[in-house]
Amino acid sequence: MARLRTRHIALCAILILGIYFFLPRDNAPSYLPHFSYGPSSRTGTHALAQHMNDPAHIPDITASNSSFDWSSVKFTYSLPQTPLLPPPVAHRPRIQHRFKPDRADVAAVQEQRRLKVKRVFQKSWASYRAMAWMKDALKPISGKYVDQFSGWAATLVDSLDTLWMLGMREEFYEAVEAVAAIDFGKSTSATVNTFETCIRYLGGFIAAYDLSGHPVLLQKAVEVGDLLYAGFNTQNGMPVDFIDFETAKEGTGLRVESQVVSASPGTITLEFSRLSQLTGNNKYYAAVSQVMDLFHENQNATRLPGMWPMMVSMSEKDVTFGYQFTIGGNADSLYEYLPKAHALLGSADPSSKKYEAMSRFFMDTAMNNLFFRPMIPGREDILISGNCDVLQGGPRLDPESEHLSCFIGGLYALAGRLFNSDEYLDVGSKLARGCAYAYKSFPTGIMPERYNMALCPVENHRRGCAWDEAAFAEAAADRPQHKIDLPKGFTTAKDPRYILRPEAIESIFILWRITGDPSWRDTAWDMFQAVAGATDTVYANAAIMDVNAPGGGEKEDYMESFWMAETLKYFYLCFADTDLISLDEFVLNTEAHPFRLSKAKQSFEIKGKDRS
Repeated sequence: MARLRTRHIALCAILILGIYFFLPRDNAPSYLPHFSYGPSSRTGTHALAQHMNDPAHIPDITASNSSFDWSSVKFTYSLPQTPLLPPPVAHRPRIQHRFKPDRADVAAVQEQRRLKVKRVFQKSWASYRAMAWMKDALKPISGKYVDQFSGWAATLVDSLDTLWMLGMREEFYEAVEAVAAIDFGKSTSATVNTFETCIRYLGGFIAAYDLSGHPVLLQKAVEVGDLLYAGFNTQNGMPVDFIDFETAKEGTGLRVESQVVSASPGTITLEFSRLSQLTGNNKYYAAVSQVMDLFHENQNATRLPGMWPMMVSMSEKDVTFGYQFTIGGNADSLYEYLPKAHALLGSADPSSKKYEAMSRFFMDTAMNNLFFRPMIPGREDILISGNCDVLQGGPRLDPESEHLSCFIGGLYALAGRLFNSDEYLDVGSKLARGCAYAYKSFPTGIMPERYNMALCPVENHRRGCAWDEAAFAEAAADRPQHKIDLPKGFTTAKDPRYILRPEAIESIFILWRITGDPSWRDTAWDMFQAVAGATDTVYANAAIMDVNAPGGGEKEDYMESFWMAETLKYFYLCFADTDLISLDEFVLNTEAHPFRLSKAKQSFEIKGKDRS
């Protein structure tokens, strides 16, 4: 699509958006005339299954083969084909709360909330469709677009499963028809980011297939999976961080980078394992198992046993040398995927049994070294996740946190159910409430991208962490931003932006589904109103530059695909039917793409083909 510069095209876009605002709010936009594939109302899992198995609701869409067949690459360095994929899990512990129907008045409130989230999504989607179709991302202020992920329509692929969950079937199948034509043999960039391609594209296709069962989506997932698999064609079998696109096609071998963030090689397990489950091709699971064995074998050999440093060397197969440890940016999803891999794969097989042990080890280490209680005026019993440096003097806690760390509360709660640990669940709840506290503390009702808080002194814990003005002033004076008027308890807002991130609402959603405590829903609603209001633009939603300024200050012409793929999805699921994406039936990847949990003797039939 050419850039929308002419006056006529701009007027057309405004007209389309104008039509959108006068549509019945829970129906699909009427400017999509050539599809009619089923209901657009809220859908629970039983209705999803019925829709998925009804051939009348599966349009005949054919995928275009990419210009290069990634499965044809002749590897210079052969990869091991073991271990074998574990058998389907026969039994999993219950994760979700046993929900009962809401009272009529409560249900009415939640339904209104659900619809309001859906309207925000519909506005963003309509603008993307009108002004950035088949491009990676919409620029929500100018109405232009940007291609930052190889030009493969990142927002389109990333939003597929959200469209399905919101009941937007016409838009979903139009999007399926569009992504069926993506050519993964061509790229707008010379190198392809392994991490982003895995979580957004491969994860997006797998989840959309797991929900809808449309064969085109699995075909495209295999194309992306084979492209990423080519990134393992290295001398030591470790994946590259960036795939040299043309060299990878030749099969002559790729060079592994000397240093990468630990999250990059650590965030492949779910996507590759699920792809092996869906296709019956063991090669994906075998490849990623070699990577996770490296982390497993060295988990006790780092400077902070139980955790791995932010930076690792895959070329040297050294995941121990660094001294900085965090569950935030650069490392986050490495830890996120450990309990989730256990949920997906179980532990009956030796090749997958390690994930529970790795999970427990890192979680206990983080509780003892990274989490802290901040000193705040109201004495709320919350936890914040900081960072830890390990130098000659031993571990040193740095009370700096970030929005990216806010996934950790939900992960601990999930692990509490998976591993039958009330302690993990309690810690997860306090961590999630810590992020919720950070949201409500700032004038916009939104937390900053990165910030510091005052530590509760050890001797103060016995007094319930009473507020100490002098101690706070001393902690704030050590920070370069201490003269800025910040909420009490916060010593900096190092990066005051909010860039539409999902991690905080992710944890709130998981705590709601696990505990059934309605206060989590109320917290989610407060957060949604703050976020939707502060980030709204004429076209969609934009990052704001300062959560500590009235209205969020200036806006940035920037809207990542995760706004529709994650943030709005999690908000929506907080108010939707609790059977929709049950945590007993799905595990979500780090881009909020739900993968169906396979069970023994479970299969479903799509157009005469058995796909288990």
